[in-house]
Amino acid sequence: MSSQKAAIVILSDPKAGSEESLGRVFNALAAAYDYKQKGDEVTILFHGTGTRWPGVLQNPEHPAHNLFEAVSDKVAGVSCGCADVFGSSEDVVKSGFDLITNNPIPGTSGLASLQSLSADGYSILTF
Repeated sequence: MSSQKAAIVILSDPKAGSEESLGRVFNALAAAYDYKQKGDEVTILFHGTGTRWPGVLQNPEHPAHNLFEAVSDKVAGVSCGCADVFGSSEDVVKSGFDLITNNPIPGTSGLASLQSLSADGYSILTF
């Protein structure tokens, strides 16, 4: 049985086009891979401008594509309200990942709830 539970929350923006944003998403995926390989429970969420990553990471030419493929089964989904705000909803739907709305923030279509993850015993790691 798994001894640890981690929620990897990706916030970095691929539109920044910086080494920093690439480094953050790469390290987020690498952390998820580490937890997965050790048999721990891990889930990946895309939040904020990070909702733009699923469309980008599915490109086989992207440097983090292979790592993304190795952990894509651990993606819980994408924060719906964030995807709406940052214009990534269409790419998320194409990617096949769920749009998560379990945090009903007024004026939005709902976001992913970090509190629920914390209440379920997940350590929340943000990148």
